[in-house]
Amino acid sequence: MQKDPDEYALSISSVMMKLIYKIKKAYSWAKRRIKHKVGHLKPSYILDILGKHGLALVVIIVGWEIAEDLLFPIMFVWLGNNVHPAFYAGAPASIILCFHWLAIPVLWGFWMKITGQKKSIDHSEHEDCC
Repeated sequence: MQKDPDEYALSISSVMMKLIYKIKKAYSWAKRRIKHKVGHLKPSYILDILGKHGLALVVIIVGWEIAEDLLFPIMFVWLGNNVHPAFYAGAPASIILCFHWLAIPVLWGFWMKITGQKKSIDHSEHEDCC
């Protein structure tokens, strides 16, 4: 009787090593994402943006981060309770995913249109985003 090579190809130790590697990789990814999110709320970053673009952009950035990290998860949990349980999947996704690369320029453009100013954001300074 021959053994199927695919059935016995991996030993328990090699499976465990792969599992540990994947867990470490997921941990480092989560750590980088949290560091990236918190980096937008550092006083040095906020003061740098304040000096370059003014208080309006600082308020937009901080307000968006609060909405993205607090209000959206609460909204998805509420929708999961009251509309459909599938919305529960949006709560962790809204914490993990980063949409300020899209939302900040849109909100900044909306603010510039309302106030009638012509100031623009230099996107080459923020290439490390997401």
